Amino acid sequence: MKKKLFLNRYSLLLVAVTFLVFGSCQEDFTERPSEDGISLDSYYSTNDQVSSATNGMYSRTWFQMYNKFWWAIEVGSGNMYSGSPDVSGLRTFALNGSDPELVNGWSALWANVQQSNMIINFLASRVGPDVDKNVLDNAIGEAYFMRATAYFDLVRLWGPVPIIENPLDFTSNPYVNTNTVDDIYKLITSDYLKAADLLVAKTRGANYASNGHVSKGSAKAMLAKVYLYKKDYANARAMAEEVINSGEFKLLGGDELPSKSFADLFTYANNNNEESIFAIQWKGDGSYGSANNCNTQFGFKDGDLSTSNASYAGVFGPGQEIFTLYDATDKRKHETIMVAGDTYPNMKTTEGIGFTVPTGKDLAQGSGGAIKKYCIGVVNGAATGSADAWAMMDNNTYIMRYAELLLIHAEAVLAGGGSTTDAAALKSINAVRRRAGLSNLTSVTFDDIFLERRKELCFEGDYWFDLGRIDKTKAIAIMSAQNRGDRYGARYYTPVYSEDHATNDFYMDYPDNEVAKNPKLLEPPVPYTFK
Repeated sequence: MKKKLFLNRYSLLLVAVTFLVFGSCQEDFTERPSEDGISLDSYYSTNDQVSSATNGMYSRTWFQMYNKFWWAIEVGSGNMYSGSPDVSGLRTFALNGSDPELVNGWSALWANVQQSNMIINFLASRVGPDVDKNVLDNAIGEAYFMRATAYFDLVRLWGPVPIIENPLDFTSNPYVNTNTVDDIYKLITSDYLKAADLLVAKTRGANYASNGHVSKGSAKAMLAKVYLYKKDYANARAMAEEVINSGEFKLLGGDELPSKSFADLFTYANNNNEESIFAIQWKGDGSYGSANNCNTQFGFKDGDLSTSNASYAGVFGPGQEIFTLYDATDKRKHETIMVAGDTYPNMKTTEGIGFTVPTGKDLAQGSGGAIKKYCIGVVNGAATGSADAWAMMDNNTYIMRYAELLLIHAEAVLAGGGSTTDAAALKSINAVRRRAGLSNLTSVTFDDIFLERRKELCFEGDYWFDLGRIDKTKAIAIMSAQNRGDRYGARYYTPVYSEDHATNDFYMDYPDNEVAKNPKLLEPPVPYTFK
C-alpha cells in the first residue's frame, strides 16, 4: 500500500489505447495535426510531413496540465495564493483524488505518454523512401524526449505509476500494475539518452523561429536535472557541463547577451530565445485549450482596469512571502510580481498603454499584488494577440531555462556537501545572480542554491518539487511557517505526516475515477521488465 504525506493517496491508471493522428504537412506550429488520436493509416512521403508529425506534442496535449493544475502546485508550495475552490486544495493540504484539476493534470501527462508511444512504435513503418533518416530519427527523438518529460512529472507527482512503452500491449488487459520509482527513473534516463542520440544538435541564435523544437542539448539538460533528483551528482555535473560547454544556450541579459534582460524572457518577441531549453509552443486557434491562459490567470481586475480583456482575472496571486523574498536590488522582483506603486510603461491594460499598480487594493485574490511573470497585458488580436474569448495568448510556457541548468550545475558540483568555493559552481550561480543585479558569492551552500532557485524560478512550477527533495523535517518546517493566506492576515496550515509516511511525502492522490477503473493500481508497485 502506498504511503504518503499530506493526502490520503491511492490512485491508478486505466490505460486507454488512444490512436493519435500524425497528419499535416506543416513546418511550423501554426497548423497542427489532431491531438486526439493516431491514425495508423497515415503515410509520410516527405521530410516536411515527418517533421510536422510532432508539432502537436508541443502544445495542446499539455494544456490541461498548464492551464490550472501546474499553478495549483505552486499554491501548494506557498509561492502562490488562491482562494478559488478549484485550485486551492493544496493550499490547505486537502487535495484528493476527486479534484477535477488533479484529474486534468494526470490525463494530460498520459496523453503525452500515449502520443509519444505511437510515434516511437509506428512512425518508422509509415514513411516513404524519400524521407531522410536524420529527419525520421529527429522526430522519434522528440517523442522519446516528450515521453521522458511526461514520466518525469508523473513520478515526481504520483510516485509509482505504470510504465507503458507500447499501448497495444494492453489492448486485451487494461488492468495494469504500477512500477517502482527506480524503474520509472530508469525509463526516463533511457528515453533522454535516446533523445540525445537521435535529436539534431543546435546553437540557439537570434533566429528564434528555428528554436521551437527540442535538440540534443535540450535532452541533455533535462537529463542533468533527472540525475540531480537521483543525487547522482557526478553524472548531473558531467551532463550539465557538456551542455554548458556546447555553447547552445545563453542567459538573456547575461554576460553574453547584455543587450537583453530578465524581463525579455516573458515577451512575445522572445519566444524561443537563446535561454529556452524546452517551452510549450502555444498557438491560439480560437478554441479553448490552445493557448496560454496565464495573462488572465495571473493578472488582476480592479473595476474597469484590468491586465486582461477577459471577463475575469487574477485566479492566482503571489503568496505573502514572495513580497519579501527579493532583495531591494534584485531586478527579478519587478518582473516576477506586481506591487503597489510599480510602473510598467509598455504594458497595455484595458485603459491604455502604461500603468502604475494601484495602491490600497486587494488585486489578485486579496493578495495586495499580482503575478507579473507570464502576464504581458492586453494585446489586440492579430498574430501576437489574444486568440479567443478567454483572452489566451501565444507566449511560451517554459519547462526549462538555461538559468536553471546553471543552478543545477552549481548544486551538482556541491554534491551534497556543506559548502564549496569551487570555481565552477561559483561561475554558474554568479552568472544567474549578476543578471539579477546581485553581487558575486565567494562560497556557496545548498541553502544559497535553494534560495536562488526559488527566486529565479518563482511561478515556474519548481518549488514544490524542490521542497519534496530536501529533508522532510526541514520541508515541513518551511511550509508550516508560511503565511498561506491573503493580505488580511496570516493563515497557517501545517502539513501532517501520515503514520506510515514514506521517503517522499509530496505525492498526490491518484484520481478516484482511475482507481475505480483499475483497482490493481492500489497494489504494491512491481519491477518492470524492460524490453
